[in-house]
Amino acid sequence: MKIDTNLPRPVREIEHFEIPMPDGTKLAARIWMPEDAEARPVPAILEYIPYRKNDKTLERDHARAPWLAGQGYAYVRLDLRGTGESEGLMLDEYLPIELQDGCDAIAWIADQAWCDGGVGIVGISWGGFNGLQLAALRPPALKAVVSICSTDDRYADDVHYMGGALLCDQLSWASVMFGINTLPPDPAHVGEAWRGMWEERLDKSGLWLDTWLQHQTRDDFWKHGSVCEDISDIEVPVYAVSGWADGYCRAVFRLVETLKSPAKGIVGPWSHKYPHLGAPGPAIDWLTEETRWWDQWMKGVDTGVTDEPALCVYLQDHAKPAGFYDHRDGQWITEPTWPSPNVARTRFTLGADGGLGGAEAEEGAKLTLSSPLWVGAHAGKWCSYANIGDQPGDQRREDAGSLVFETGPLDAPAHLVGDPSLTLTFEVDKPVAQVAARLMDVAPDGAATRVSYGVLNLTHRDSHEHPAELVPGETYTVTIPMKHVAQTFRAGHRIRLGLSTSYFPIIWPAPEPVTLTVLPARSQLDLPLSEAPTPRATEFGKPRAAEPLDLEFDVEPHSGWSVHEDRETGRVTVETRDHEGAAHIVPHGLHHSADVRERYSILPDDPLSAEGQVTWVHEMSREDWSIRTVTETRLTCDATHFHIEARLRAWEGDREVRDHRWNRSIPRVLG
Repeated sequence: MKIDTNLPRPVREIEHFEIPMPDGTKLAARIWMPEDAEARPVPAILEYIPYRKNDKTLERDHARAPWLAGQGYAYVRLDLRGTGESEGLMLDEYLPIELQDGCDAIAWIADQAWCDGGVGIVGISWGGFNGLQLAALRPPALKAVVSICSTDDRYADDVHYMGGALLCDQLSWASVMFGINTLPPDPAHVGEAWRGMWEERLDKSGLWLDTWLQHQTRDDFWKHGSVCEDISDIEVPVYAVSGWADGYCRAVFRLVETLKSPAKGIVGPWSHKYPHLGAPGPAIDWLTEETRWWDQWMKGVDTGVTDEPALCVYLQDHAKPAGFYDHRDGQWITEPTWPSPNVARTRFTLGADGGLGGAEAEEGAKLTLSSPLWVGAHAGKWCSYANIGDQPGDQRREDAGSLVFETGPLDAPAHLVGDPSLTLTFEVDKPVAQVAARLMDVAPDGAATRVSYGVLNLTHRDSHEHPAELVPGETYTVTIPMKHVAQTFRAGHRIRLGLSTSYFPIIWPAPEPVTLTVLPARSQLDLPLSEAPTPRATEFGKPRAAEPLDLEFDVEPHSGWSVHEDRETGRVTVETRDHEGAAHIVPHGLHHSADVRERYSILPDDPLSAEGQVTWVHEMSREDWSIRTVTETRLTCDATHFHIEARLRAWEGDREVRDHRWNRSIPRVLG
């Protein structure tokens, strides 16, 4: 199939191609390449993910892959073993078989007549993760990596845990994969084998949330695939990308700082999106930027990327608090290295009177806090997907249940670039406790916009690998790191710090209500401030891509969000909805629909009342063939255990073919 995109080289698409693995398993790929690639071989770019090349990612792939192929690359979009039309089973993230398959696929691609022997790997999220992990294994043909919205540390900085506290996004993410794993291969590509492959997935893919909750500390399970364990394993150039609303922005700074190979980083205002689709805007001409990286390291063309500053970030201006933004005002700035010589850490004292950066509190002063469990209801999601409500709302609601410290109105703008941190000296009255720290930009009218935040399970104060109970009444000092960000606080605005003893549904609450006693004289906030940020020398261009995929929507994609309180019980409930759309994919006649509803609720004074529930509905059809699957996952707890109730139902046409149920109880480990 020819694609007319007015590109430098005409492109052809191979809709379904099977890449053989040494054990006989065939992995399914969609490939775009220049029409004359067999005569004039080109470097290849691999994207290796589980999200189904034939439907779920096809719209996104169709916008970027042909464009890159037209610049003189073969773009190989490969489904992991057990996903899409690939044979086998996928039983968890980043298993050794996945990484070995990736190395084998790279070797196979490099050996094809249309490839010049060099392979790069690109990906967002899962594909960004395994790109770094494959680089650490050093397959000989791999020449460069672009890793977007990913991390080098699977325990400290992924969707599972934050500061040793269980993220509710772990339930959300496990439910995403629970749903995807119920989907069959497309019969148009695998023929009658589709049913057997589907039934094997339905019966054997497993309940990943159960697996992940078995590992609540930083054990070998999470060290596997965490390239930070030995970053020197990566020897190829890496371009790391993220956004301030994404869950993974901290990794960009660590990779730029720690990689010994050439490294470059960019962080925009974006959520969990490719930069040319970046939301909140401004999106950028990412495909041109990405091509410059590939041309430098795959074709040996001097594109200037090695002469540019190592780090480019978007310095956000003030924005009114909102659960959704189309755009954030600001400017692109650069830093020559990280840590940057242009950024100085500035100490702000905590006053016994609630002041921040003013007079130091007297030694012996104490402030106590026991937050109601509705603090966090307006926190948004740990990882924003640019859906309505998944960014934090006005923080005045949260501040009402928090211990607050605030500066006076600023005399001049303050430019924060990097990772704020809080040194906190405290006592608690329970052996298991947690704390959340929020940094806010307070406008003259009082509206409070969250700029950054951090959380810490205080039993992890010395180690994520070996947590230890707290001794009630004993004094401890910890450092709570917050997410990196670049933000301007305008003159006349105030900087506010809010502390709370819970932050649900960002993190699951500790098993008992906790009273935290803060010693302000021995605590401080450190802010990385830049006096004169350096603007980027040139502006990024407007986003561009290949021609869009031909889709006909029966239901347009849409999302929703709500917070409500039961007047009788006080139970606070956060509900979200994300309908990916019900679309007819015109080129191959497939109808695809996916819809998720998430619900998190808690009583204001009972942490054991916390519950989360996620339901996914998927549908696929073509002519007289159709399937439908529904997956439901509910997470609750008592003082000693987490409890999972899960159900999977699947239909072929009107006939129910599976109804699986799970009930699991997993001991809590100091959390």
